[in-house]
This record gives sequence, structure tokens and C-alpha cells, in this order.
Amino acid sequence: MGEATGIEIKNLYKIFGPNGKEMVQLVKDGMSKAELNEKYNHVLGLNDINISMPGGKIEVVMGLSGSGKSTLIRHINRLIDPTDGEVLYGNEDVCKMSQSELRAFRRHKTAMVFQKFALLPHRTVMKNTVYGLEIQGISAKEAEERASRWIARVGLEGFEDHYPNQLSGGMQQRVGLARALTNDADILLMDEAFSALDPLIRMDMQTVLLDLQEELHKTIVFITHDLDEALRLGDKIAILRDGAVIQQGSGQEIVLNPADEYIADFVKEVNRGRVILVDTVMDKTKTIEGGMTISSGIRLEEAAKTFADSGVGEASIVNGDGKPIGVLNVHDTIYAMVTPASH
Repeated sequence: MGEATGIEIKNLYKIFGPNGKEMVQLVKDGMSKAELNEKYNHVLGLNDINISMPGGKIEVVMGLSGSGKSTLIRHINRLIDPTDGEVLYGNEDVCKMSQSELRAFRRHKTAMVFQKFALLPHRTVMKNTVYGLEIQGISAKEAEERASRWIARVGLEGFEDHYPNQLSGGMQQRVGLARALTNDADILLMDEAFSALDPLIRMDMQTVLLDLQEELHKTIVFITHDLDEALRLGDKIAILRDGAVIQQGSGQEIVLNPADEYIADFVKEVNRGRVILVDTVMDKTKTIEGGMTISSGIRLEEAAKTFADSGVGEASIVNGDGKPIGVLNVHDTIYAMVTPASH
């Protein structure tokens, strides 16, 4: 499998209304979303979005309702046309593709998983899963072989002949995920994919996605309004408000250094132990030989459990080669887990 291609979003604007293009300069000059709506009856959907989405990683875009996150994801496969800006897949600008190029891009390079599952009710699990391959003209035999593998991988083996109304919500979303993976697209677009699920099923689906991504290294764009979900899934996170990016970075960067009061309010209730890495808290000026070791890159919650289970108060942090790179003690671990950041 070749290296996954990333997505670069540059200076992207979306203004809904008959004269959107004429309104872009007003927004660039500082006109707010409220002013644009009040004076010109146009709606600012996206305001100068610049996000680098790394290939083979999970980019989470989060924000409250109306922040622009679903509008943004629909620009990646151009279900919505931009008013201005670029969406680059490698060296190709999706915004400049012809209709035939766009059809090929949607069929072969992207797959989408929806909040409401979007399964065809008259088709079985198998027939829903092979739908994208049928459109591509893949033979029925090959399509079913590929689909069978992914149906099994998402835990639905034995349900191939069931219809959507015979499945629970969580099972239906597994069908949606199997359908997207069967297409073998480079980019997986997931718009609030788990939001309609009960909390325990939602956690289960997050685990399924993370386990699959460990193997597949797809470029995944995941939309959510839930911060805990964003922090669990995202290699990188971009937070939107009123169509603009307020902050982006790793979950740890956002939790430790919220950009403003808005972000600080978002992150204040977060379980910091599940986000902050031991490398951030360890004393890099010290190393110790022998004794207990903890691997670099694990989160503080896991380190705290190791301290509690062992009864030891200090550990050497070691890199992938087993070389000591710092020292962590239990007091610093607990303090970092319970002390909120200030922006």
C-alpha cells in the first residue's frame, strides 16, 4: 500500500446566496457573519479556512451546530461548490475538476459515512456493501469477495442477507463503514458518523475505527460536536466557530493551550489523563538506570495505573529502543491530570 495522500485546504470561503462571489471581498475586509446576513441577506458558511490534513491520519473537525463543519467536509468531495479558495488532493485542486474528473474522484478516491447511515432499505447488508463497486463496474464475484472481507472485519459476518430494518443502529453503522471500506478509497469522510448511536455503541464504533486505522492508514476526516470523541480519535483537531477555524493542533496542544475563553470552556471538563502524554510531564533533565520503566508516548492515565499497581513512585521513561529519555514521578503525574490549563 502506497503512502496516503493528504488534503490541503487553502483560503476556502463559502457564502450562501445569489451573489456570493461579490461578497467575498466584504468578508475579507472584516465583515462579520451577522453583518453579512443583516445587510445583504447572505450567509457566511466558511471564512478563510486553512487546514493541512495529513495523509494516513485522522483529522477531526469539531464545533457546535452551525459552526460550518458539515459544510466544510462537503467541500472535500465537492458536494458543495466553494465561493473561493482551494481544496488540494496531492497536486489536484478538487475545486477545478471537470464533472467527469469529479465523478472519478468521488467514485475512486473518496467514500462517505453518514450520521443517518444512508443505507438502501430494499438491499441486504451484502447488496448495500457492494453498491459502490457496482457503480464502478466491478464484477459481482469480485465485489462480493471484497465486501465479505469487510463485513467480517466490522463484526457482521452471518448478517449478509439481513435487511437494514432487521439491524440495530450500531449494526447499521457498521454496514455503512463496511461499504466505505469496500470501495478502498484513499479518503474516508465521516460526517457525525457515530452521533446517532447510544454512548456504549458509540465507544464501540470508535474502537472499531481506531483498530481498522491502525492497519489501513487512511486519510480520514471525521466531523463531530463531541470533544471527548475528537480527543479519542483525532491525530489532529480543528475547532470551528461561525465558519472560521479558532484553533487547530493535537488534542494535547488544545487541552494544554486553549486559544481563547471559548476553547477553554470546551476543554475544562476533559479527562486530562486520557489526553496528555508522559513525555510532556517527565523531567527531561534526569535519567535513571534500572527500576520501573514506562514507554514514551503513553498517556498519563495509563502511567498512573502503572504507578498504582506497582506501588513505585518514580519510573524511567524509555523510547522505542529502550533508551531512557526522562523520569516521571507519581506526584507530577497526578498534578498534571487534575490541573486545568489557562488560555
